[in-house]
Amino acid sequence: MNRARANPSVARPGSVRIIAGQWRGTRLPVPDRPGLRPTSDRVRETLFNWLQPVLPGARVLDLFAGSGALGLEAASRGAAHVQLVEAEPSLAQALAGTAARLDPQRRVAVHQGDALAFLRAHAGAPFDIAFVDPPFAAGLWPAVLELLPARLAAQAWLYVESPADQALELPAEWALHRENHTRQVRYALYRRGTLGQS
Repeated sequence: MNRARANPSVARPGSVRIIAGQWRGTRLPVPDRPGLRPTSDRVRETLFNWLQPVLPGARVLDLFAGSGALGLEAASRGAAHVQLVEAEPSLAQALAGTAARLDPQRRVAVHQGDALAFLRAHAGAPFDIAFVDPPFAAGLWPAVLELLPARLAAQAWLYVESPADQALELPAEWALHRENHTRQVRYALYRRGTLGQS
């Protein structure tokens, strides 16, 4: 990253903020961890503009939660239930503390464990929206895309981030709704099984 100029597409080191809703302006800590790449304010603002009509009352899965910026933003903007999944124990503990502080109604749940194991074991109600932003170097996309559909509603929304210079092909059941990119990241929102509908 060129440090001579600020890049607005990259989150400020150390924290990100919730942009809108009930917890607007709340800062979320971002520890220095390999592969932890919190979604920037600019990208999240675009994403949640796309999602705002379907967020109120939605069940949301943030599968590689990290800082929790995506899932907590969804809760702040009216999602009924948000499930954060994070493998790193210290990150999951921090997320649980943040959720307890912000969310006395307990709309936000934190699961500490492997994302693929969570998908295999989850037996609750299907999710309406899923955020899937794994560490790029981990090679998790094929396994995630195989397991995820069984945990989602029939017309679920799927948000994905992938390297800007690598094409990510999703199964035919996912229709591209919107996409954009920064210098480092391609980000896209898909709808399940409803090509041409909104």
